[in-house]
Amino acid sequence: MKTKETKMIELNEDEIALLNSPLGLKSLFSEKKTNIEKALRLAKHELKFKELQTELIKLQNWVIAKNKKIVIIFEGRDAAGKGGAIRRITAHINPRQYRKVALPKPTVEERGQWYFQRYVNRLPKPGEMVFFDRSWYNRAVVEPVNGFCTKPQYQSFMNQVNSFERMIMDSDTHLIKFYFSITKEEQARRFKEIKSDPLKRWKMTDVDRKAQELWDEYTAFKVKMFEHTDLKNSPWVIIDADRKTDARIKALSYIIETIPYEIVEEEEFK
Repeated sequence: MKTKETKMIELNEDEIALLNSPLGLKSLFSEKKTNIEKALRLAKHELKFKELQTELIKLQNWVIAKNKKIVIIFEGRDAAGKGGAIRRITAHINPRQYRKVALPKPTVEERGQWYFQRYVNRLPKPGEMVFFDRSWYNRAVVEPVNGFCTKPQYQSFMNQVNSFERMIMDSDTHLIKFYFSITKEEQARRFKEIKSDPLKRWKMTDVDRKAQELWDEYTAFKVKMFEHTDLKNSPWVIIDADRKTDARIKALSYIIETIPYEIVEEEEFK
């Protein structure tokens, strides 16, 4: 009689203690089928993420106390996890001192303005952090792929964007540009999940519905964007985002490691 082989998992004392903690138990029983390895990985990720979030609070305290300005851009294909990453990263910082910007279609008035104007109006004040869920780089990829801008408008953007970012940085603003990269298969899987969930179905847009068939066009414009705007002083940080937990940790780790913040006393930022 054949018996199904059971995979033996060796755990050390720290891992056993972690699995028995509230965080470990939550990870262990979050799905119908128990997966010890996955639960342990998720619990470890959550511990690391909380550690990084604590550092982000210290960084924000420095921003407030020293009147610093920070701009962090999250770009990537549809369903790459940009908005979710921003929500998790900012979950515990002071909501009065940061803003998330996710702009809708431009108004008639905005369409008549200099393209960058609507973004200039949302740049941070001293003591503030701003997280862009998509940014002016819409014109580098999404707009030309979907026919939302003309060729001259696209070329004008490409001619001006590096100078625009240089002006931002010259105004004593820290600029970080993330690109969340996912595979075509993972995007298809996430779209299927969104469409099957009544709580998420609203997220699907006409642009999203065409994203798979226009995959190669998006790739071509993305490559042009990287070639032209991946500069020494404002590089693109490409994050492998097929696994959301890993992507969020990588992004937050980069923020903590890149911005040269200092620990400030509590009375300095009150």
